[in-house]
Amino acid sequence: MASAIILAGGASRRLSGRFKAVLELCGRPMLSYVLEAVSGLVEETVVVVSTEEQAEILSGLELPAEPRVMVDEEAGPKCPLLGLTTGLRAARADVALVLACDMPLVSRAVLSFLLEVLSYMNAVVPRWPNGFIEPLQAVYRTGKAARASLELLRSGGPYDMRSFLAKLGRVRYVSTKVIEQLDPGLTTFLNVNTPADLRKAETILRARRACGR
Repeated sequence: MASAIILAGGASRRLSGRFKAVLELCGRPMLSYVLEAVSGLVEETVVVVSTEEQAEILSGLELPAEPRVMVDEEAGPKCPLLGLTTGLRAARADVALVLACDMPLVSRAVLSFLLEVLSYMNAVVPRWPNGFIEPLQAVYRTGKAARASLELLRSGGPYDMRSFLAKLGRVRYVSTKVIEQLDPGLTTFLNVNTPADLRKAETILRARRACGR
């Protein structure tokens, strides 16, 4: 079994600086879709936010799976690496499934596949043909990843995810062409950053409901 770590501390300037986790998507907070996707795949779910105010907002919502909410505990720049470090240090399982809260169409089949192919590696990360990677829809060895992320964070950077993966080592990259067999259209990677992205996600969700998916 594994822990799920959902990074939910971000706000988007292109979405008027709103707290993305609670953006309404088809009448529900966007975070709830990610929580549903991991339900049954993991033993626990940890949601990481940036501030106590965000944690308080989440505490007032009815969310599936009753996640454990953690506030970034290390000093440093507000970036995915900071939230990842907090989540990895809080996770109790040996394996961590890491996700961003703004990918509401995440596929359970894809997540299950990533967990299955970790094997003896330290991480499994999807990679597009152009070299772009998806480190926030990936699987990590919790302890080793926590040590690598904390060391990088305290070293003064760089704080990007590629530097983290280089420090971690033993990373298995899985082509999105393989993942596409499980999720035609690769909507699992749809990232809601703009009002147009939000409308697109709503359109896909409504179409899936109409088709009974």
